[in-house]
Amino acid sequence: MAFECQKGIESLKICSIEPSKNRDNLTLDLDKRKHLCKLDAKGDIVNSKREELVAVNEVLLDCRSITELPPALISEILNCLEPKELGIISCTSTLLYRIASEHHVWKEFYCERWGPPILQAPIGAENSEEKSWKELFVEKEFRSKTFMGRYTIDTLYGHTEDVRTVFVLSSKKLVFTSGYDQIVRMWDLEEGLSIASSRPLGCTIRAVSADSRLLVAGGTAGFIHGWKANDENPHLFDLRAPQNQNMEFEVWEHDGPITCVALDFNRMYSGSWDMSIRVWDRSSLECLKVLIHNDWVWNLAPHDTTVASTAGSDLYVWDTNSGSKIAIINNAHAGYTYSLARSHTGKLLFTGGEDGAIHMFEILGNARYHVRQIATWNPHSSAVYSLAFEFPWLVSASSDGKLSLIDVRKLLRTNRNSTLNHSSRADNLVVNVEPPQRMLHGFGSNLFAVDVGSNRIVCAGEEGVVRIWNFSQALEIEQRVQALRSLRLENRMRRRNDKGRRGGQCSFEGKKNQTDGDRNSWYNRRRMIWKVKA
Repeated sequence: MAFECQKGIESLKICSIEPSKNRDNLTLDLDKRKHLCKLDAKGDIVNSKREELVAVNEVLLDCRSITELPPALISEILNCLEPKELGIISCTSTLLYRIASEHHVWKEFYCERWGPPILQAPIGAENSEEKSWKELFVEKEFRSKTFMGRYTIDTLYGHTEDVRTVFVLSSKKLVFTSGYDQIVRMWDLEEGLSIASSRPLGCTIRAVSADSRLLVAGGTAGFIHGWKANDENPHLFDLRAPQNQNMEFEVWEHDGPITCVALDFNRMYSGSWDMSIRVWDRSSLECLKVLIHNDWVWNLAPHDTTVASTAGSDLYVWDTNSGSKIAIINNAHAGYTYSLARSHTGKLLFTGGEDGAIHMFEILGNARYHVRQIATWNPHSSAVYSLAFEFPWLVSASSDGKLSLIDVRKLLRTNRNSTLNHSSRADNLVVNVEPPQRMLHGFGSNLFAVDVGSNRIVCAGEEGVVRIWNFSQALEIEQRVQALRSLRLENRMRRRNDKGRRGGQCSFEGKKNQTDGDRNSWYNRRRMIWKVKA
């Protein structure tokens, strides 16, 4: 197998077929690098570059296989591989299996796709059930395939009018919904039961967001209503309790309806039809920055020190520290750009618009940002009102009453070390993509909100009901199939080994019987000859 190495180890490539050619190449490479180093009066290299190259030369000339290399160098080579390639390499030898299984890159693979795990064992705790990063990655990758399997649908009744927003808090197995009836409702994600509901907040609630410490809702009256988590409450938020200034708050700054809210560790974000996004401090509830747009703000997605937003038909990326605009895509859609989703790394953006199209963008650069379009899908015949992303699935909800499921794995870079920062920044790279892997039907018109988490898809719309598409059954079936497949493979290998042992014995007995038969036939022929002579 060919390895794609980094620039720092390009000179470490070896070939066991032609060692003499490698030796010449290494010598030439050493000669070429001499002029890059300072020389003393005798012509010797002053710094340690020469000693390093000579040491590498000696190591490589003594190695004829990758397993003979130092473990640190093998680890650097494995660092260049993708998860699938790393798994294949680990099957070739015991040494590579041990190094590949314990490699730190599995943590990077996991976090860049799904973020930090929801439940983590304390560091240094002796827990025999603690899973390695490789096991966590394999399990999560296995679970991501369930959206192509069987499902059940739970229908939740309680809202009396259209539902405009849905939010899934996967870490606590909770769902929050609200809409035209002005009430925020909390549901159990696994059981599909109503847990609590708030009092009417006085206006339509178009946006809800939550984490383990805070629940916020944005209304058309221009305020943000929030609930603080109560540690004594098993469901975190006490929505039924009378208004308490210690556990609830409201902030008023926007001059128009609030259409989107979001939370991160220290800040709170809100977007409004007053053409602005406001960045709030979570502890003091003070407005830190105001980001002015050219049209109504429809959606936003923060990550680290940046926030992406859609306003009118445009896509923006802002620096929240300075409040400056760092990138803009004009006319991202024909008509309004209603929906926006972002990956855990913050590098991928997904937009849905009034034209029914879904675009995928990539944010490039660190100091100077550039956004370019990667792919486009057209799964819907009407406006796309909501998007949700959990690697590798992008889920969209449209006014045509359909949900589309798109697997974006094939669009990601195959080589982790290659970067798009060195690519041409003039043109967008729109690749030919497959149609959505799955379409879910069975709704009325106008699906306004969708979210995804814990092997479930939650959506709601004009009908006033909330539906949970539960794919846990597919996960259980796939686990049973995998267990049966492993059992069949084990039995097949056992039968093959038993057959090999029995086959060896039968062949020996057959040869013995054949020899005895030949001997008996010779005696029989001799007896017949003597009888004829007699």
